[in-house]
Amino acid sequence: MPETNHTKVGVVGVGAVGAATSLALIERGVCRELVLIDKNPARARGAALDMSYGAPLSPAVDVRVGDYSALADAQLVILTAGVNEKSGGATDRSDPQGRLRLLDTNAAVYREVVPQVVKFAPQAVLMVVTDPPDPLADLTRALAGHERVFSTGTLLDSLRFRVHLAQRLGVRPRDVHALVVGEHGVTEVLLWSSANMSGIPVLQLLQQGGHTVDEVRSEIENDIRYANINIIEGIGASQYGIGAVSARLAEAVLRDECAVLPVAAYNGRYDTTLSLVSVVGAGGVVKMYEPPMSDAERRGLEASAEALRQAKSRILPAG
Repeated sequence: MPETNHTKVGVVGVGAVGAATSLALIERGVCRELVLIDKNPARARGAALDMSYGAPLSPAVDVRVGDYSALADAQLVILTAGVNEKSGGATDRSDPQGRLRLLDTNAAVYREVVPQVVKFAPQAVLMVVTDPPDPLADLTRALAGHERVFSTGTLLDSLRFRVHLAQRLGVRPRDVHALVVGEHGVTEVLLWSSANMSGIPVLQLLQQGGHTVDEVRSEIENDIRYANINIIEGIGASQYGIGAVSARLAEAVLRDECAVLPVAAYNGRYDTTLSLVSVVGAGGVVKMYEPPMSDAERRGLEASAEALRQAKSRILPAG
């Protein structure tokens, strides 16, 4: 198992998400060396300098700025470059595309970035964070020419699901087990049928609590599907949650944890990158499993996969 004090991670794109991810990496003590790369070198230098002043409070890490050549020997490169939902015009709750509206713009960014990353860090695992992460992971996989590619997928959505359920049940989110699968976007599927608190079905608990279950389901699904927009309306970018998620996933890769998490990788059955129950280790996602689903949830997953296949077809040639 690799030791974290000998690990090197690159973050490409030091906007709101890249900066939040970098700070979370430092605070968790995930790596020994952190390289920040941005098309605006001054922004990368400023972020690195600012973080370096707080870094002595965390496990030892060297934070530095570099060009792509500085990624040599990195075990993991985290890709956050591109336009976000606010600047990309993807904040309309009635838009059925949601984050997919950013795909063409950010695909062009990835066509520039990924070949440079692979040139200097050919052995690195590539984690896609930029929205929309799932089709961009398909593009990254094609550009990189290897399978060590995954996206943050629906891990953040699943955490949001747990938080909202816990609030209504009056318990800690860590005591609620709930999954979101499919797209990290408007077609995502919340697995209500298997959501539970210590094995007790959440739907049963909600009924016992006197809640109108259909109303609660609608409220929670709306809160989760549009959480990013709610956050953007307040602070301009959804950044801290995804930063924490990215750092946690980096930890799973660098420590070869074989952690079971709902993140996205290419799945041959669906011919696209989507989130299922995934095992995350040194090679990225090393196995994927389908969790139990109701018939309605399975139909939702099929619809989500189709939406992702259509998105992939916009940026990659068939075959």
